[in-house]
Amino acid sequence: MLHAFRERLRAHPVLRRWYRGAVAVAGVLVMLLGLVLVPLPGPGWLIVFAGLAVLATEFAWAARAAGPIRRGVARMQAAYRARKAARGAEPA
Repeated sequence: MLHAFRERLRAHPVLRRWYRGAVAVAGVLVMLLGLVLVPLPGPGWLIVFAGLAVLATEFAWAARAAGPIRRGVARMQAAYRARKAARGAEPA
């Protein structure tokens, strides 16, 4: 379904421009909200990274910036799974 939507956007340059603009505005607003929330308790940085992920759906520079974040998250997940497996393997 998403692929068909992207194909329709490619067929209409004006619609694609509006869509990219809407994605840019939404991504920047989410990032700004996250930056406002950073000094407060809660998921401020997570919201900033979510805004970057929104921007990465349409902009190559944002996808490149999100790459190291994705790799870091993947490393943390692998370490968590390894610790969890090691705890499960210990004799009681």
